[in-house]
Order: sequence, then structure tokens, then C-alpha cells
Amino acid sequence: MSQGEAAGRGTAKPQDQGWAWMVLLAAVLLQGLTLGFPCCIGVFFTDLQHEFQASNSQTSWFPSIMVAVLHGGGPLCSILVKQFGCRFVVMLGGLLSGLGMVSSSFCKSISQLYLTAGLITGLGSCFSFQAGVTVLGYYFVRWRTLANAVASTGVSLGFTLWPLLSQYLLDEMGWRNTFLIFGGILLNCCVCGAIMRPIKLASGSLPQSGKPKEEPRSRAEEAQLSNGASPHHPTLQQHTRRTKCFQVLQKYLAFDIFCQNKGYQIYTIGVTWMMMGFALPHVYLVPYAIQNEVEERKAALLISVIGFINIFIRPLTGLLSGHRVFTGRRIYLFSLAVLLCGLSNFICVISAEFSVLILYCVILSIAMSGIGALTFQVLMDVVEMERFSSALGLFTILESITLLIGPPLTGLLVDITSDFHYIFYNSSFFLISAALFMALSFCALEKKNKLREASKAHLDNLSRYQYSEMSTEAKAENQAPPAVEYITSI
Repeated sequence: MSQGEAAGRGTAKPQDQGWAWMVLLAAVLLQGLTLGFPCCIGVFFTDLQHEFQASNSQTSWFPSIMVAVLHGGGPLCSILVKQFGCRFVVMLGGLLSGLGMVSSSFCKSISQLYLTAGLITGLGSCFSFQAGVTVLGYYFVRWRTLANAVASTGVSLGFTLWPLLSQYLLDEMGWRNTFLIFGGILLNCCVCGAIMRPIKLASGSLPQSGKPKEEPRSRAEEAQLSNGASPHHPTLQQHTRRTKCFQVLQKYLAFDIFCQNKGYQIYTIGVTWMMMGFALPHVYLVPYAIQNEVEERKAALLISVIGFINIFIRPLTGLLSGHRVFTGRRIYLFSLAVLLCGLSNFICVISAEFSVLILYCVILSIAMSGIGALTFQVLMDVVEMERFSSALGLFTILESITLLIGPPLTGLLVDITSDFHYIFYNSSFFLISAALFMALSFCALEKKNKLREASKAHLDNLSRYQYSEMSTEAKAENQAPPAVEYITSI
């Protein structure tokens, strides 16, 4: 059953009012439960290392898998939403998230955590988050931008509250019981999904969900059919399956856009490279502070500081970037935020005192707010909205790969050198190089496009002048000149 069919069976409700605001409240809570949750894993890093006698690299695989699946499961979530509707997928995600964390409390090895908390909880969070964002598009039309901005504050609230709750529960009852409680908390995603009941929309506001149109046959199929081949011929069936597979890939993974659109290509490569270093402070900041004799409660407070500042800075950044002055220039604002994020890491290298780390968190939070507010806005700038969903699918999968491998590779480097400073050196290298690559590449692309437009305009003017000259000569040959002709110019 498609989202449109699910919507058609629901009760007719007006958009942008009434129950829509309850749905928005549920979306805020969903984003806090799902996107905000991975930030608290650093609180358990040292305890998990001691429990399973694991290295930094082995332990960091657990949050890396969770974040990578959370970002990379988008295409699968889109398929499920199309088949079963947003409400079902949000509730399914809540069940998977809760099941994953409850199972994690019984794990006997770090590798089991990869499956339970990493894969299962990450996939459940992906389903709940992305389907929750999608349903806002059905409930809001006039206030859609505001609704998405308000919903994104849930991420900042999650960043603020999850670490504090995690440290309190860890001190009181240990990590296993804490994970068990987390499983129950994440089940509240099912409650949020229950609130997101299907809505009956006006005709034409949703794609038609009736009988799908028959796909036009390819030239190879037409040729084989014209030669008398049966539609059930094995060769033709195999070719049809390949064609359908290619169509599905092109719908959810826009390889054609990646090859043809230089802006999308540059941006996707830049963000994918950036993600190698972006997640490192979130995973290793708390262990780094604890290793440098910062009290555990204060170390957990560092992540909360980042989230608290995000609550206020992210909406302001979104409003600022939406000003018409920055139209077409948001990529440079984004690159500036990435550059600031990379430069801020050098503060941790200078000193690991708590007051210095607080300063680091303030600057990092401001930079992160810019990155979070602009990531998808810039993508909308470089890709046509008709292909945005498929472009987003490829974008999230590629960035999830580097999110997956970045922390473990850096953890391996720390294990070899026994120096936590390499975390921040690595993060700075990837962030600064990505910022410079995107800014300089887009600048060169703009200059190239301007030269091309200027050359095209020059050729058009030249051809127009030649056409005008030929027309004048032909007219002079075919017509006699008037007796008197006055030409005046004012």
C-alpha cells in the first residue's frame, strides 16, 4: 500500500492547522530520539573498552556502524514508505530501535554490539527519522519551511539531554541496565508514529497511486517482439529484469546526475571526504577529556554544551542563509562553516583543561550549526527538485561509507601511537581540505560557466549582426530607395 493509498484511507484533516501541529511535536521528539541518540555513545566508550578488553578502533566501530546505517538507509526507507506509508515505517523503526538496545544489554562481546546497537538500532533510527520528516511534507504546505526548521531543533535537544541522562544512568546502574532503559525510551518512536495518522489530501496534491502506468518497452524488447519472440522468452525476461533493476537504481541512486551535474559531483565528493573527520570529535571528545583527568560528569557535559548552543544557533543560521543575498552563494557559507569546524580542533591540541574544552565546544557548535542548517539547502541549490530524492539517496549512501570507516581508522592510529591528539589532527585535515576543495572548485566552476555564457552571448550577437546585415543588403537590392528619408536620433 503506497503513501497515497494510506492517505486516502485516513480521515480528512486540514493542513497547516489542527492535528498538523501535534504531528510537528511528534517530529521534534522523533529527531531528538533518533538523530540525537548517537551523540551519547562517547559516554560509554571507556566502560565498553574495559568490559570487552577492546581497543579504540574496535570500540569505535559500534557508534560508526550506527551513524552510517542511520544516514545510509535512506533509499530502503523510501521504498518502505512508498509501499506501506509513513506511519507504519516510523513505528517499525521504533520497534527496531528498542529491540536493538534491549538486545545490546545482553551482549557478551563487542562484535555482538555491532549487530544489535549498531545495525538494528541504526536502521530503526533511520526509518523513524526519515519517515517522520517525509510526513511533514503531507501535513504542511504553507508552513512547511517553518515546520522543518522547528523539527530540526529536536536534534539539538537530543544532543543536550542524551549525554546528561546517559552519565546519570551509567553512574547509578551501569551500562547494561542503561542500554535496557534506552530500549524502552526509543520505543516512544512508536507513539510518535501513532500520532502521524494518514491524512486525506486534495486531489492533485499527491502523485496518483492507482494502477501504475505501463513502462515503455526498450528498443531491444521491441526488436525481439517484432521478430516473433514471446514475452515470456527467458532472454527477454532477463533483459526486462535488468531494465527494471536499472530503473530502480536510477530512481533512488542518481548516478546519471553524478556524472552529468558538475556541481552535484563536487559537492558530493566534498561532503563525503568531510565526513571522514566530521564525526571524530563526537566519538572521542569524552574519552579524550576523561584521559586528561577531567571528571566524567564534566566530560559528558561537553556534548550537552554543543547541543544547547545548537538549539539557538541552528535556526538563526537557517534564517540567515535563506536571505536573498546568499542565493546561489550558500555553498561558500557551507565551506566557511566546515573550515571553522576544522580550525576549531586545534584548540584541543593546545590544551585539555575543562575551560579550554568548553571554549572548543562553543566554537565547534557554531560551526556545526552552519553545517547542519546548510547541508540539504546546498544540495537543493545544485540539483533540480524533480530529482532531489534520488540525488539525496546517493548522497547519503556515499557519506555513510566515510562515516563508517573514519572513526575506526583514526582509532587504529591512536592505538598505534597512544596519542589522542591525532584524533583532532585527522579531523582538521579532512575538514579543512574538504572546505578548500568545495570553495575553490565551485569558484572555478562559476568562472567557467560565466566564460561559457559570455562566449555564447558573443556568438549570438555576432550571428544576429550578420543576419541583420544580410537582410539589409537584400532589401536594398530588391527595393528602390524612398525619395526622401529622415533619420532622427534623440
